[in-house]
Amino acid sequence: MASNTGQTILALLTGAAIGAGIGILYAPDKGSKTRNKIDKERKKAQKRMKKQIQTTTSNLSEKAQQARTSFEQKLEDTLSSASYKADDILLAMEEKLEALRKQNAKLQKEPTTTTKKTTA
Repeated sequence: MASNTGQTILALLTGAAIGAGIGILYAPDKGSKTRNKIDKERKKAQKRMKKQIQTTTSNLSEKAQQARTSFEQKLEDTLSSASYKADDILLAMEEKLEALRKQNAKLQKEPTTTTKKTTA
């Protein structure tokens, strides 16, 4: 929808410029006056376009900076969260390893009982 509005405005401005140009050309003025009017209108249009380009460039730069800042913050949050989760996993694995070592030490201390089978 915004694209249609932009196209409509562009068409309107183009039509107005063409109409103004034709009006100046058919005006009952001397050639030098007509050329001066055309030159003035050209300069005005050039200034308007330059200002519009600067405004658009500024807006795009601002939006790009906002998007970059937002992306960097989300990336930092994600990496921080992943780091905490990795730390939690490592801590749980260390606790489990320590429990297994204790269990292994306990099993090694217990006397082994051997049962002899008797054959009859």
